[in-house]
Amino acid sequence: MSYTSFEISNLRLVKKKIRSNESTQILVDVKNTGEFAGAETVQLYIRDLFSSVTRPIKELKGFSKVFLKPRESATVALKITPDALAFYDINMDFSVEPGEFEIMVGNSSRDADLQKVVLTVV
Repeated sequence: MSYTSFEISNLRLVKKKIRSNESTQILVDVKNTGEFAGAETVQLYIRDLFSSVTRPIKELKGFSKVFLKPRESATVALKITPDALAFYDINMDFSVEPGEFEIMVGNSSRDADLQKVVLTVV
């Protein structure tokens, strides 16, 4: 809870296509739109769009708390590693499958609060 308000915008991937053993970063701009200093927690969720086994619709894979003065902006970077994309497959191997992953960033898990982009793993 905060006495100010925040705006999250300009969601972007450093690399939109990676190999299964590579990492990338997601960047997002956060602005304090209120009149008081405050803190916002930026949350990163990942969804495997085409998995060989059933996976959760949203998995929390990272977060970052940013402290901003009134009308101050900052860019938040969250790392997406192979471990964030991996899961135990049907053979109980912990691996990353090629395919598309929906990357969601916002201040809560509610769909209305999330911005989305697609990461491709080859």
